[in-house]
Parts: sequence; C-alpha cells; structure tokens
Amino acid sequence: MLTRRGMLGGLAAAGLWPMRSWADVGGPAYLAAAQTPGGSYALHGVSAGGDSLFDVPLPARGHAAAAHPERAEAVAFARRPGTYAVVLDCLTGEVKAELTAPAGRHFYGHGAFSADGGLLFTTENDFEHAEGIIGIWDVAGGYRRLGEFPSGGTGPHELRLMPDGKSLVIANGGIETHPDVGRAKLNIPFMAPNLTYTTLDGTVQDVVEPPATENKNSMRHLAVHASGQVALALQWQGELSDAPALLMLHRRGEAPVWAQAPEPSHGAMQGYAGSVSFSGDGSSVAITSPRGGLVQVFDADSGAFRTEVALTDVCGLAPLGDGFVASTGTGGFHAVGTDAKVLRIHKVAWDNHIVPVGPSRAA
Repeated sequence: MLTRRGMLGGLAAAGLWPMRSWADVGGPAYLAAAQTPGGSYALHGVSAGGDSLFDVPLPARGHAAAAHPERAEAVAFARRPGTYAVVLDCLTGEVKAELTAPAGRHFYGHGAFSADGGLLFTTENDFEHAEGIIGIWDVAGGYRRLGEFPSGGTGPHELRLMPDGKSLVIANGGIETHPDVGRAKLNIPFMAPNLTYTTLDGTVQDVVEPPATENKNSMRHLAVHASGQVALALQWQGELSDAPALLMLHRRGEAPVWAQAPEPSHGAMQGYAGSVSFSGDGSSVAITSPRGGLVQVFDADSGAFRTEVALTDVCGLAPLGDGFVASTGTGGFHAVGTDAKVLRIHKVAWDNHIVPVGPSRAA
C-alpha cells in the first residue's frame, strides 16, 4: 500500500516537491528524541496534543534537535561528547547531510538556525585547549562548515537565537571535559560558567556570571521569550546541601534574577535542573528535575515561586498555551499548569528535551 509519506517521498525524489514545510508532515508543535523498548532511537514530531505525527530513525542516542524555521528539516545532535549530527528530512526520513565535528572537537548536543534558515550554529568543545567554540555551517551549501568563533567560555552547552535575529545567547557551562575520559568533569573546583551574548559573527556583546561563591553552578540550558527575556537552567556541582538557585532570569541591561523554591521543595530538586521553558503567554517560567521528579513553576517577572508538580523521570519541557508540556522517561507527554494532565503515554523513553517548532520556537 502506498502511504502518504511514500507518495510524497516519491514526489520529492522526482524533484516535483521543491520544499516540504512543517505543515506537510502534519504540522508538529515539537520535536523530541526517544528510545524504543527494543533499544533503537528516533526523532519524533509531536502534536500539541501529544500525538507522534512521524518518527525518523537516529543512528544513536539523541539529545536535542534544531528545527529549520521553514522546511520540514531537523538537525539531530548526539549526546555529549558525540561527534556527529544528522540532518533529517522529516517527510521522507532521508538523511540529507551528516555533520562531523572537526578534529579535536565534539558537539554538546545543541544547535540553532539563523532567522532565515541559511546558517546553523553549533556548540562545540575544543578539548585540547579547554575552549568553547561555536561552529558555523552553510545550510544551502549542504551544511558545509563556514567557520567558527569562541563561545566566550568553557563547555558551551545550549545556544539560542535572540528575537532580534542578529544575536545569539550562549550558556557556557564552565565544565572542562575530554572524550578520552568520557563524561568526566575535570575542573570542578575552578569552573567558571557564564551566559554570553554575541553577534552572529562572534563579537561579544554582554557576559553574565554567577556570584563568585557559586562558580560551581553550571549554566546549561536556555529558553528565550519573544520579549527578549532569557531563562537559564542550572546544575549545581557542589555539595547538595549548599545548592543555590537553579533558575536565572535575565534581560540585557539589567541585573539577573535568581529564582529558588522554598524548602523542602528546593532541596528535592537535588541540585539539578534539566530543562527550562517559558509558558506560552510568557507570564511564567518552569524548570524540571528528573532526579527529583519535579516541575517547578515561577513568575517570569519577579522570579517568585508559584507551584510545583510531581512527575516521575520528567525532563523535557516546552510552551503549551498558558502553561507547559513536559515529557518523561516513562513515555508520558503531560500538560502542566497547576497540576499535570496526561496527554499521551507512548511506548518509548523520551530523552532530555522538547524542541518547539514554528512560531513558538523562541519560547
């Protein structure tokens, strides 16, 4: 039987389908990587209602993806310290290109497109020099590497395009790693995380650092609202009893706001925020902790704690209406507000992140 995907794939192969938009693959609201019960991996397009609209195979465990702003095309990144990323046609499942980190580098699992989709930016580690690098790739040229620039710190993990379309925000985790020792952290006593804003060619515009006494609070994951406000999820590398705030809110030109739940809720996060997202309306921001099995929600303006919701092995997080959607390692997609509502339970283990597709991707 000829399926819709097979028919459209045939048209694409024949050159009769010049550009496949996200609408052509069902209009997914999100992308999320997952592992099947059999141990294989795939990238899924997921609706706002939690349905899997398509899945395309991945060669190994994925971490996050970057969604092209127009085409039904995604770049799926290996989990750190992976050296591969694959460009997937989400209509046909075809691997359109493979990105390989240059010698002496590895990817950190995240990337971001320019506003017009012409460039891809990737976070990388120059592990011999313990320097963070942002790679620049030419999309129209088949994802040919164009160049690179320093990330402004060590261990850049996630980066996002700012709403002005002219600048990037980069979470430099501050942790030195080397693939010869896997995921081991080599410089914890001396780590120096920061949040760096740059132009698209690497000119540093602004740098935000934690207090000196909190240098072990690794800056890892980002959310950017259309207003330009940035939310940052942190992962504490010191003694859990000393764990400071795991959420930072920032607007350029202003001092950062550190947001922390009261005890015992803060301690229950176990010093680890895995993902961060603004709500769809931008009034609140949330972080997840798979270790603590919690989603914590804060006021986006003041950073005041609002509520928390318990979800086993929760990590992925993205905007949904005036609340959030969260995914779990037990297969759940949940709508989160003042409580959690099951949208769908899938027979997969969702990985760490949910990537918004389309107009909501800046949130």
